[in-house]
Amino acid sequence: MKKLPLLGALGAVALAAGVAAVGAGRNDNAYAQSPESDTAKGERIRHEIQNDPVAPTIAPEGHDVTVVVFSDYQCPYCRKIHPVLEELMRKDRKVKLVYRDWPIFGAASTEAARAAIAAQYQGRHAAFNDALMQTQGRLNSKSIRTAADRAGVDWARLQADLKTHRTEIDQLLSRSSRYAAMMDLAGTPALLVGSYLIPGGVDIGPLREAVTLARTQERTAQAQ
Repeated sequence: MKKLPLLGALGAVALAAGVAAVGAGRNDNAYAQSPESDTAKGERIRHEIQNDPVAPTIAPEGHDVTVVVFSDYQCPYCRKIHPVLEELMRKDRKVKLVYRDWPIFGAASTEAARAAIAAQYQGRHAAFNDALMQTQGRLNSKSIRTAADRAGVDWARLQADLKTHRTEIDQLLSRSSRYAAMMDLAGTPALLVGSYLIPGGVDIGPLREAVTLARTQERTAQAQ
């Protein structure tokens, strides 16, 4: 398992540089013009990645470590890591899990991501996410609808929510794509565990080790 400390001396610089590079072509580039130090900038961006009002999130009371997963519903390795994340959440009740859909495998991936995000407005994201991750082969509109039916999603309401929340869903996907670029992610899946980046798949043992490291780091920072 390759773990990269995002907020280490080099990690914070790299993340902050990514912020500036991604925003360089924007007229409203608040990031590049910010007087923040590289470390402060890295911490701020990490907080934004971990806390998004639109991203589907499981946040148990008293959680002390945040895991962010960047994934695509058509990515075979994302499908393999899905049960690993479920096991982590069963075994560690103090982990917050944030879903950052990063649909990089084409139009069907984007369609599935938008539908899954919209399903949270009727409280069915977890079930729909599970059904999509268990779908075999390439996705299409029919298989997405089949997964929704298996998950107990009210399809008519989903269509209404997709329309009502279209702007915020599209903006969420744009933010997640931008954050992926900031972290120089090469593909899915990728996990941000506290301030540690795990690019690629991982088994439950190394993942729990990363959570322990992140938890220790957070407690040390709070004690200082």
